[in-house]
Amino acid sequence: MTQHFCFILVEEFSHLAFSCALEPLRIANLVSGQKLYSWSLMSESGERATCSNGLEVFTGNGFDSLPKCDRLFVLSGINMRSHITRPLLATLRRERVKGTPIGALCSGAWVLAEAGFLDGIKAAIHWEYHDGFMEHFPEVNLVRSVFVADEKFLTASGGTATADLMLHLIEENHGADLAIAVADQMVYNTVRDATAEQRVSLQSRNGIRNKHLATAVEIMRNSLEDPCSPSEIAQTIGISTRQLERLFGKHLNASPKKYLMEMRLDRARQLLLQTESSVTEVAFACGFENPGHFSRVYRATFGVTPHAQRSKMS
Repeated sequence: MTQHFCFILVEEFSHLAFSCALEPLRIANLVSGQKLYSWSLMSESGERATCSNGLEVFTGNGFDSLPKCDRLFVLSGINMRSHITRPLLATLRRERVKGTPIGALCSGAWVLAEAGFLDGIKAAIHWEYHDGFMEHFPEVNLVRSVFVADEKFLTASGGTATADLMLHLIEENHGADLAIAVADQMVYNTVRDATAEQRVSLQSRNGIRNKHLATAVEIMRNSLEDPCSPSEIAQTIGISTRQLERLFGKHLNASPKKYLMEMRLDRARQLLLQTESSVTEVAFACGFENPGHFSRVYRATFGVTPHAQRSKMS
C-alpha cells in the first residue's frame, strides 16, 4: 500500500532538508521495485515556493487544495518567523483536527510550536534556533537530538537529520534491510538514530563569541581521556570557578560538569558506532575508569547499554 506524504514548503525553506526528505522516499521506491511512497508539495501561493538558495520549486497545491495524506510535514528554513501566516497556522490546525499525522523539518518545529502543538512534548530544531526557541516556547521540551520520532508530532533538526528521520520511517514501515539499501544508494554510511545529538553547544554563537567559554570548551574537548575538573579549567583560563559556572549556565544551559559529561558520552557513542574498539577501551578513551559505571551512565543517557547500542547499528 502506497503511503502519501505531503510537504508544506514555507518561503525560504531549506533546499538541503527538502532533498533529504524526498530522495530517501524516491530511492525506496526504486530499490524495492514498488511504489511504496508518493508525495505532494504545497505552498501558500498554490504555485511555487522559493528556497533559501533562491531556487523556485513548483508546488501546484495551495492550502485550500491539500490532498489527503498519511503524513504532513511543514518545512521551513531561515527567517521562518516572518513567514508564519494565519492561513498556514489555520491549515495545520485544520489537519490536526482531521487526525492527519503532522511533523516538522529544519526550523519547522518553530511553526508547530507557534500553532501550540508542541507544549509538554519533546521536539528537535536546528541548533541555530535553540536559544530563541527556548526563550519563546519554554513549555516545549527542546532536545538536542537530530530528530524526535517517539512523540505525536515528529520533528527533525534539518539538513541530513531529515534523511535520518526518513530512513527511520522507512525502517519502521518496511524493515531495516530496505532502509540500509536506501542509505547505501545515498552513499550515506553514518546514519544516525534518534539518540544522536546535534553539536548544538559546540557551535553555539554565543559560546563562540565568548573567549573564556570557547577556551573552556576547547580544553574539555582536548582532554576527554583524562578530564579536567571545572576548577582546573577555570584556573587555566584565569577566571573563578563561579564565573565559569555562570558562563556555562547562561550560554549553554548546563553546568561545566554536565556539559563535559555530555561531550564524553557523545564521543563514546561515536567510537562505539564508528570503530571496533571494545566497550572497555571506549570507556577508558572517554575518561571512565570503571566500565561498569560507564555502562550505567551511558544507558541512563541514551536508553541503551553500550553493547546494545553497537548491536543495534550492526
